Amino acid sequence: MNSMSEPQKLHIAMFPWLAFGHMIPFLELGKLIARKGHHISFISTPRNIERLPKIPPDLALSITFVKLPLPHVENLPENAEATMDVSYHIIPYLKKAHDGLQQPLSRFLETSAPDWIIHDFAPYWLPPIATKLGISRALFSIFNASTWCFLKPPGSRTSSRDAQDPSTRTEPEHFTVPPKWVPFPTKIAYRLFEAKKIFDNIEDNASGVSDWFRVEMAISGTKALVLKTSMEVEGEWLKLIGELYDDIPVIPVGLLPPLAQESGGNNKDSTWDTIGEWLDKQEKESVVYIALGSEIQPSQQDFKELALGLEQSGLPFFWALRKRIELPEGFEERTRGRGVVWTGWVPQLRLLAHQSVGGFLTHCGWGSVTEAFQFGLPLILLPFLTDQGLNARFLEERQVGVEVPRNEYDGSFSSDSVAQTLRLVMKDEKGKIYRDKAKEMSTIIGGKDLQSKYIDKFVEFLGSHRHVITNDTKG
Repeated sequence: MNSMSEPQKLHIAMFPWLAFGHMIPFLELGKLIARKGHHISFISTPRNIERLPKIPPDLALSITFVKLPLPHVENLPENAEATMDVSYHIIPYLKKAHDGLQQPLSRFLETSAPDWIIHDFAPYWLPPIATKLGISRALFSIFNASTWCFLKPPGSRTSSRDAQDPSTRTEPEHFTVPPKWVPFPTKIAYRLFEAKKIFDNIEDNASGVSDWFRVEMAISGTKALVLKTSMEVEGEWLKLIGELYDDIPVIPVGLLPPLAQESGGNNKDSTWDTIGEWLDKQEKESVVYIALGSEIQPSQQDFKELALGLEQSGLPFFWALRKRIELPEGFEERTRGRGVVWTGWVPQLRLLAHQSVGGFLTHCGWGSVTEAFQFGLPLILLPFLTDQGLNARFLEERQVGVEVPRNEYDGSFSSDSVAQTLRLVMKDEKGKIYRDKAKEMSTIIGGKDLQSKYIDKFVEFLGSHRHVITNDTKG
């Protein structure tokens, strides 16, 4: 038995959804928990685990990677194990393959008997398995508090069948205004073109299960809703979500910023040598960095307008692309020396940290946004999917960025609007407020000490709410 002074070492299984925007925050959270003296079993597929950043040597014995082969599913390409491997319309088949992990995951949980499983929204089938095995569950969402409050998935205090609750939102237009349960002024809502896309996704898809149902099941009986955010960034929204889910503890674990020296994969130093050499030649805070995440596949027209907007802006730029695309004729010749179009992997954190980078044109994924917060970079906002539009409105409210204006009905944008937004955020006197507020953000989120306090509180919760201690989720 452990002495009173020595807290018991916990064994925590972590099971993220098959997207790197989910896996990386899960891994960062796992590393921080492991640093507090606990053991992590990180569960994913073999190819995904191979592509994750390497674990620091001091944590090698504290984190075990558990490789569960992804079952073969029709319409899913060979070797596709993450959302970045497939186009958007194929993702439902990836969910179907993910659902095929039910048996191997059950076997792992049965044989290894962890104290907790921290899981994502997707495994709707997990609650009965964990209950049967006596394993406590926490739902870790990479969506922030304002997004949760806006969408208010099932499981929150007011029933979706309650007459005064517009969770019975039946038309896309219902998602284009702030919901009635938000008691303070906000402009956080979807644009009509975004709402239509979201609305389609609420319905059942090729996986046979809607995302809405997945969340409803994943949150039922969970001992905590864990969010990648902090009171310093989203205080009023965290307070509201605590009221909406008044029977489930809502626990912020901080923004989980990865460390630049830990974020690379293998054999990447030569990549940084080339990029760093170019950045070193640019003026301080002059370069705009453009990256639209690993899942975004904009149309050829969107790419064209974005490229021409970059050209029109006259700004130095570094554009990170996942794969080669067809750029406007003559674009690279006309911008040679002023801009770099880079295909393939880039060390994003090191890039954001470089003193010549003065702004970030982003798809508004919460992971990328919180990385930019670390370095106080103002944002040019160009959202495409799911929570990104809501994040963009939130960031505009915080005055740390400006959204590229778009057509309300089809989401199209022009090169002029890209160029004007870039110049406003990066150079114009009128945009100074965004640059100043972004710099404030880097001090608001604090350094390691603040992050460590959030993890201490969470680990304390995990220790005192294991199934063997109490079944009362309130403690």
